[in-house]
Amino acid sequence: MDIVVKGRKTEVPERFRKHVAEKLKLDKVQKLDGKVISLDVEVSKEPNPRQADRSDRVEITLRSRGPVVRAEAAAADPYAALDLATAKLEARLRKQHDKRHSRRGNGRIPASDVAGRMPDAARLNGIGLPDESTSAEEKVPTTKMGSLEIQGEGPLVVREKTHAAAPMTLNQALYEMELVGHDFYLFVDAETKQPSVVYRRHAYDYGVIHLNPDSYGEQDPGGAGGALGG
Repeated sequence: MDIVVKGRKTEVPERFRKHVAEKLKLDKVQKLDGKVISLDVEVSKEPNPRQADRSDRVEITLRSRGPVVRAEAAAADPYAALDLATAKLEARLRKQHDKRHSRRGNGRIPASDVAGRMPDAARLNGIGLPDESTSAEEKVPTTKMGSLEIQGEGPLVVREKTHAAAPMTLNQALYEMELVGHDFYLFVDAETKQPSVVYRRHAYDYGVIHLNPDSYGEQDPGGAGGALGG
């Protein structure tokens, strides 16, 4: 596998191409993702002098037999931008690698030990169905946390954040989503002033959902809370 370095409306010097090969060590990348097919690095330059501190942008795209992994960063020079983008790429690859590793069974409890190690686990009858003979005292207790009902001790993590939201265009929201590497991005639409969310569907396809609080009750109440896919 080779690293393809290309420029978008800018020339890429040979010195920078060699630096990319030294910075993106293929053996390290393949150790984190052994199914890598291609690794592309695109360099672009912002001509606006007001953006001098973020004039050089580097975008790294890694394609494998799994999901596409992208990382990009901007800085005052392409070398600094490459350092930032490489760090983001390695962090995302490491996160995927750890997730795959944890799904292979590490830390799983054998079925025969579940009842002893997890007292609140449901009991099964002789044919593998929940035992309906469990007494009311043995049922999992329910507690309330805010507006949520929690059974047993969880596990449930409730995390609430409030962010300042300057209105932005749909294109800007897509750009910000790709920049942070998330699968969705909440924003306030600059044109409609509606709370909205953009999300990744398949490959480079995207979707967008707008919320219109003024029309609440006039439409199917299940519409806004539906699944993002589709």
